[in-house]
Amino acid sequence: MSTYNITVLPGDGVGPEVVAEAMKVLLALEEPHPNLRFVFSEHPVGAACYQETGEDLPESTLQACRQSDAIFFGSAGDPEIRFPDGTEIAPQLTLRFVLDLYAGIRPIKKYPGVPPLLSADPPIDYVILRENTEGLYASRGAGVRVGDEVAVDNMVITNKGTERIVHAAFQIARLRDGAPSDGKSRVTCVDKANVLKSMAFFRQIYNRVAEDYPDTERDYAYVDAFTVYQLRGADYYDVVVAENMFGDIISDLAAATIGGMGMAPSADVGDNHGIFQPSHGTAPDIAGQGIANPLAQILSASMMLTWLGDRHNDADATAAARTIDTAVGAILKNPSNHPPDLGGSAATPSVGDAVVGAITS
Repeated sequence: MSTYNITVLPGDGVGPEVVAEAMKVLLALEEPHPNLRFVFSEHPVGAACYQETGEDLPESTLQACRQSDAIFFGSAGDPEIRFPDGTEIAPQLTLRFVLDLYAGIRPIKKYPGVPPLLSADPPIDYVILRENTEGLYASRGAGVRVGDEVAVDNMVITNKGTERIVHAAFQIARLRDGAPSDGKSRVTCVDKANVLKSMAFFRQIYNRVAEDYPDTERDYAYVDAFTVYQLRGADYYDVVVAENMFGDIISDLAAATIGGMGMAPSADVGDNHGIFQPSHGTAPDIAGQGIANPLAQILSASMMLTWLGDRHNDADATAAARTIDTAVGAILKNPSNHPPDLGGSAATPSVGDAVVGAITS
């Protein structure tokens, strides 16, 4: 039997609501997968925590993250609660740097039953790999401002950081069935190498790493053009790799093409730790109303199980991840299970209950 210690960080806004549904789903997995057990340990983090204690990421929370098998994160931040320098509270970014979670993995998959955004409604199933620890975001907290005249943030691209994220992209491509349009295994480098030296360096490293994967097709796109390709021809893509800021932007656009941020799970992983959370924010405008879509959080739980299964060679965890994916796909075929962001009226707990029902029936 496998028992996993999971640090749970519900956070702010809708975070606690969607985390509660995902934990309900995780516990339901113990019925069809009796060799799998979870021990949850909940800890404070985020804007409310900062308002109450003066810390958005207490040392006790950080220590729990370091000691757990995985970290299950809701959402954190509040536009009305900020640091003295005016920036928003984002402990999830701090954790990426502190725990060296260099690979931001963003699966972009449209499930049958979700209303189409695009008139052509092509099959969409690709993965965005976002470098998490450098790029433009390396300037977070370290940029320079001179009075009211000048502010500077630097783009940081390193050989090591780019090498490892590109390797991760090609390795994920090896595990997939290729792009929906042609079945080809393909890794697309998204950059701005025609303008920025840092991005030309990123592409140079991509090309060097790609030589180790001769069976996977190389592909390139400038980030501005790629935003068009995401809307017209998304079925061409298999795995995409990008710098931190560009990866952030294209991930959010990609989420819109598959039903919105409520359908976009994510993982931020390194060599030793992993955080699993929805791509959406705290949505304070709908917090407490019971209408948030919990499926991104639930699908993040699936990603957590896949990661744990791979890390511990645990077939039960891997199978449980597939159980969640299958259950989500099944309930979405029925419009009565669609929450408001998908055009339905199902409440947050009802969506969670539907997934649990699909797992245990």
